[in-house]
Order: sequence, then structure tokens, then C-alpha cells
Amino acid sequence: MPSPTPPRRPDDLVQLLTRAERLAARRLQGVLEAEGCSLDAWRVLASLSDGEGHHMTGLAEAAFLPPPTLTKLVDQNLVHRRVDPFDRRRILAHLTPRGQEYWQRVDRVVRAGRPSLGDGDDDLLRSLLDRLAATLGDPAHV
Repeated sequence: MPSPTPPRRPDDLVQLLTRAERLAARRLQGVLEAEGCSLDAWRVLASLSDGEGHHMTGLAEAAFLPPPTLTKLVDQNLVHRRVDPFDRRRILAHLTPRGQEYWQRVDRVVRAGRPSLGDGDDDLLRSLLDRLAATLGDPAHV
């Protein structure tokens, strides 16, 4: 008779997510270091790569950085800041042409080194993680 599956602990999901995030970050850091890019800088560049321009506060939140650390990253000639034409009290960050070229090179290397789960599982995982993040970020689910 097969032994019964032990009941899952409520923190199993957190453990799995933490382990996956740390392993993914470690792998990504190895690829980025070869390109002279930090994980923090990569997150900022990725956010700015859409060409839309982002407010510094939102950019810091998206990159999981305190604002002073973001300011240091921005001051590396990869990003320029402009006054927001709709709210002159706010600053929008954009990639410089040099930043855009650097992002494209780093992004190609990152994509080439990214493992795939295969058979559509990458899209499934992305969808589930997006849904989880939305659920966890929803104040109604507190």
C-alpha cells in the first residue's frame, strides 16, 4: 500500500517561490556580470526599455530599489531625466541612445541564457505568477 502524501504546509508555496526566485536571480546575475551589469540595473533598464518614460518613484518600486540607489544607477549615462510635460513637478526617466544599445545587447545575452520549461509551460507560469501577484497586491484579499 503506498504511503499517503503528507499534507502541504501553508508556507510551502512561499518556500517554492523564494527558492525559484533566488535560483533564477543567481543564474541571471552570472549572465549579467559577464556584461558588466547588475541585477538592479537590469531591472531598471528592463522597465525603461518600453520607451514610455517612467516617473522615478514608480521606477524605484518596479525595480525594488530605494530611491537613492535608483538615482545612482540613473547617473551612469544610460538613462536621462526630463521634466514630465504633464506635471512639471515630476521627472520622467528614459534610456539614452547608449542605454538603449546597452539594453539590447544585455537583453539578447539574457534571453539566450534563459532556460525554458518547454511545451507552453513558460507562458502558463508567467500567467499564474501574474495572477498571483495581482491577487497578493489586491487590498481586497488582505
